[in-house]
Amino acid sequence: AMFARLASCSPLPFRTRQSNVCPVYIRAFSQAKFSLPRPHGKSFAHRSELKQAKRIVVKLGSAVVTRGDECGLALGRLASIVEQVAMLQNQGREMMIVTSGAVAFGKQRLRHEILLSQSVRQALHSGQNQLKDMSVPVLEARACAAAGQSGLMALYEAMFTQYSICTAQILVTNLDFHDEQKRRNLNSTLHELLRMNIVPIINTNDAVVPPPVPNSDLQGVNVISIKDNDSLAARLAVEMKVDLLIALSDVQGLYDSPPGTDDAKLIDIFYPGDQQSITYGTKSRVGIGGMEAKVKAALWALQGGTSVIIANGTDPKVTGHVITDIVEGKKVGTFFSEVKPAGPTVEQQTEMARHAGRTLASLLPEQRAEIICCLAELLIEKKEEILNANKKDMELATTLGRLSQPLINRLSLSTAKLNSLAIGLRQLAVSSRNSVGRVLRRTRVANNLELEQITVPIGVLLVIFESRPDCLPQVSALAIASGNALLLKGGKEASNTNKILHQLTQEALSIHGVADAIQLVSTREEVEDLCRLDKMIDLIIPRGSSQLVREIQRAAKGIPVLGHSEGICHVYIDSDASIDKALDIVKDSKCDYPAACNAMETLLIHRDLLRTPVFDQIIDMLRTEQVKIHAGPRFASYLTFSPSEVKSLRTEYGDLECCIEVVDSMQEAVDHIHKYGSSHTDVIVTENEETAEQFLQQVDSACVFWNSSSRFADGYRFGLGAEVGISTARIHARGPVGLEGLLTTKWVLRGEGHTVADFSEQGSMKYLHENIPVPQGSFN
Repeated sequence: AMFARLASCSPLPFRTRQSNVCPVYIRAFSQAKFSLPRPHGKSFAHRSELKQAKRIVVKLGSAVVTRGDECGLALGRLASIVEQVAMLQNQGREMMIVTSGAVAFGKQRLRHEILLSQSVRQALHSGQNQLKDMSVPVLEARACAAAGQSGLMALYEAMFTQYSICTAQILVTNLDFHDEQKRRNLNSTLHELLRMNIVPIINTNDAVVPPPVPNSDLQGVNVISIKDNDSLAARLAVEMKVDLLIALSDVQGLYDSPPGTDDAKLIDIFYPGDQQSITYGTKSRVGIGGMEAKVKAALWALQGGTSVIIANGTDPKVTGHVITDIVEGKKVGTFFSEVKPAGPTVEQQTEMARHAGRTLASLLPEQRAEIICCLAELLIEKKEEILNANKKDMELATTLGRLSQPLINRLSLSTAKLNSLAIGLRQLAVSSRNSVGRVLRRTRVANNLELEQITVPIGVLLVIFESRPDCLPQVSALAIASGNALLLKGGKEASNTNKILHQLTQEALSIHGVADAIQLVSTREEVEDLCRLDKMIDLIIPRGSSQLVREIQRAAKGIPVLGHSEGICHVYIDSDASIDKALDIVKDSKCDYPAACNAMETLLIHRDLLRTPVFDQIIDMLRTEQVKIHAGPRFASYLTFSPSEVKSLRTEYGDLECCIEVVDSMQEAVDHIHKYGSSHTDVIVTENEETAEQFLQQVDSACVFWNSSSRFADGYRFGLGAEVGISTARIHARGPVGLEGLLTTKWVLRGEGHTVADFSEQGSMKYLHENIPVPQGSFN
């Protein structure tokens, strides 16, 4: 019945060919996973809104569909694109494809036929199997298109059949849009196909289309000449009230100058009126369009209410997910938008921070210390404003109910916290006088040739933090002290608090004219998008849950990440432990601040302490503090009625919960920590000095303590003034990362016209390599 209905339509001037390999049964839209009705007429303002796109056109340029030799199709690339389109179609979206490739497919087919024909004629003529070199004549594009259309469509049919999706081929020309009756027929057919969950495959009818007339298209909202698939896709998008047009080509997107030139930068968002700020390069290796044609078509579609993204469909690193990434709102390609954000883009913020950061690094140590002291004073002076902003965040978080109790605890600020922050910042101000430009080593390489190694800032830091607004002034002060530029990305749950704290930070920076050195990213940038700025950001420091840290470590492939993914901290109670010390340390390690990454998660107890007063008092104390206990496998085996057995010995609870496990010796405790720990902080409680020293030597963690709480693993408590986090990495910085962890070094060589040739066998100079003593506090 479905096919009969299509056949009963009035004769169409365009060609429609439906796949005959798919089943007639079409799934109803009411069963679709995606149903977000959206009135057409206004394009999306932000990438994050693209998830709402229901009707989508994917335009495949010639460079995407064809092979590098321009003869035949890029089958693997095409298959991955079909898979993504099928996935979105099966979500309930209405997908359409505007495709090139018929000419290339036909060229391959005709070349094969010509070569086969020539070889047969030569064989008959010569009577020999030895054939002369054969050349293929230049093939006319219309003939190639005529020969390739059927094969191209058969390929699409076969690919979409794998996902139980029907397709229909539609060939169009300019007349099909400019003639009112033909345009209505085309519109009606496309709507009918979409209603029945069929993917239309649309192309210009290159077998009959006349040569394109230069400068004849894009003359207004209601007039557009179809001279290539860019203009076709734009015209179709407006005609069908499409939500999103994805134009795939062989470049990453739109650049402010021709791609490949030294200063070319990818434009993230392009606005109408920005055409004068860019320079177009040459067109693609195949196809009849170019970037200028793509931009004109995109702006025409945007004016008609369709959002547009131009992206790379040929890069093997992204082709397999480029379309789905775009629909998910990820920063891919160039997004055409009619709405300009009020503030700078994150790329612009990064450039501003880097420029001001270099000025910050050139300030005298006393000037940087002055900025930090000013920030400390502002935290106390403006505490009422800070606490009022924090109260708004707390009330909203409680009302929405999206945050767990540990995260709400981290979100909360108090007068005591602000006072503690101010004290820490003043400590840091003192230590900052001995940071940037400090001479670490001085060597006399040869006479009048001296080498110095000095400390310098890392560059631009990106700190991403969840729920903890007190992190902002801490990290800002460390960046100031170390002369680093800083981008801050806080959670939206603390937006009001972060805003006032950042304003105070910039107020302090402004006393020496470097307010732009620290930027708060308040745009809708996803964390994954920030992690792709590998040419602009030098180090990422995540402050938050283990899930956040893992996601950032996965996403930041080109940028180093400093941090720890989990804080699975152990306290081991040795057989020679003091009961009083054990009680105090276990209580403080678990109950002082359970949500902290340095809180105890697993309590290891020597087997000899079971069924002793020491063990009983520890259990009673934990119950009094309302700590939920999970039994490890060995501990559970000793009990008739045990607490719930732990699901995993590698668990970070972040709450009033902990695991208890039994070990036979200190060495077994060390082995357990190495197997299940996260190399964060581990503690031994014992009066046996020899046992303690062995534990301190053998445990391979960032922090290892004897008879002291795990909660001491903190930059402020270590006297660092503040910390950007705790690192469990084994290179660069480890443990609480303070000022020293945010510095790197450079080598400075001072000579008097020295050359390497002077030190050859025939040269007149010899290397000395004498170490020159460096006085404490020596600066370059």
